[in-house]
Amino acid sequence: MSHDETPARPGTSTGSPGGAGLPGGVDVLVADDERPVLDELVHLLRSDPHVRSVHGVASGAEALRRLSEHPVHVAFLDIHMPGLSGLDLARALSCFSVRPAVVFVTADEARAIEAFDVEAVDYVLKPVRRERLARAVERAVAGHVAAGRAPGTDRGAPDRTPADETIAVTVGTTTRVVLRSAVRWVQAQGDYSRLVTDTDSCLVREPLSDLEERWAPAGFLRVHRSYLVDRSAVTAVRLGGSHPVVVLAGHEVPVSRRMAPAVRDALLGRTGGRP
Repeated sequence: MSHDETPARPGTSTGSPGGAGLPGGVDVLVADDERPVLDELVHLLRSDPHVRSVHGVASGAEALRRLSEHPVHVAFLDIHMPGLSGLDLARALSCFSVRPAVVFVTADEARAIEAFDVEAVDYVLKPVRRERLARAVERAVAGHVAAGRAPGTDRGAPDRTPADETIAVTVGTTTRVVLRSAVRWVQAQGDYSRLVTDTDSCLVREPLSDLEERWAPAGFLRVHRSYLVDRSAVTAVRLGGSHPVVVLAGHEVPVSRRMAPAVRDALLGRTGGRP
């Protein structure tokens, strides 16, 4: 369950750090698996004059998906969440070309050193006071100004496109992160897709058509109704005969005969014209 994005109170400069030069305000995400705490943090942040909008999510995996689709300037993360913890999430954000500033909000006093090892800008202890949360916002805003990453004054999303998409994969009670760049090919399996890397494979609950649309700019090519491949991982192409295939990491992936001409055109330059 997540909160919809809701604009905060229109920002005005209060003379606090970072107030000047941020007329548009910052976009914020909050991740906490305790619903009363999440509700309270969202409420407090929406009333902060530096904040333009707030997303609230109840898990690290949901936060990762939301951040991949809707970048923000500041992420307020609980450390202890089921599956993907706040610390795991902060490490995953290092894959973003310009990652959001991270503020940990936690009842655990003992993890501060780990928090600052992942370059958190602040570490706020629960129960959270309004004034302490406001200082954390100011520190995050001041960091953006100092780094020349102040948000624009338009209503569009900040320029924070991930350099490499991260996919949260849950198996039983364990959640891990798979990078799109590690995926060699994808196989459709009903409403799921199997991501195959050099070392293993895993299922994600996302249809192949959605991944095709999202990953095409990153060089992924549909070669069959059930297969999507990373062009850069293709080592051989055999499109003649009754069973055309492409070869990736020593494995043959079938190519639809109907799609073979388009696959030939897409890969011709890389294969030297000798499919």
